[in-house]
Amino acid sequence: MKCQERLEQYLSDNHVMYQVQHHPQASTAQSIAECEHISGNKVAKSVIVLADKRPVILVLPASYRVDLDKVRTYLGTQDVRLAHEEEFRNSFPDCEVGAMPPFGNLYKLPLYVDRSLTKEETIVFPAGTHTETMSLKYADFERVAQPSLADFALRPTLA
Repeated sequence: MKCQERLEQYLSDNHVMYQVQHHPQASTAQSIAECEHISGNKVAKSVIVLADKRPVILVLPASYRVDLDKVRTYLGTQDVRLAHEEEFRNSFPDCEVGAMPPFGNLYKLPLYVDRSLTKEETIVFPAGTHTETMSLKYADFERVAQPSLADFALRPTLA
């Protein structure tokens, strides 16, 4: 089953309304925001880190960056670093690398969402490819994905 089909089935089973969007090839969350003409604050990007060598999904707005020191402190781990593609590729067999959706429960991985994303009524995220996204209400996402909430994102600085 493809990632998008898996998501659609899961969301339907949990009575979550969603929309699917198609856009030109976009390899970053910020470029998704540009393609879809929306704020980067609404695009939920999934960043995979290794916390004491175990993969964890961090979800934050596209326009923000992960503060690894904050993640290390929050998780109480000795070592936290960004994972290399080859280290997590097999964890998402139905997704293109870099187009993973923010659903740790579907991939048996811990999921942490930065509180800044909770301010958005609707979020948009990749649906397993670099050309499709899904959007749904943040409240529905939180209900079905059941993430842990934390403060680990660095806000963008204005130039």
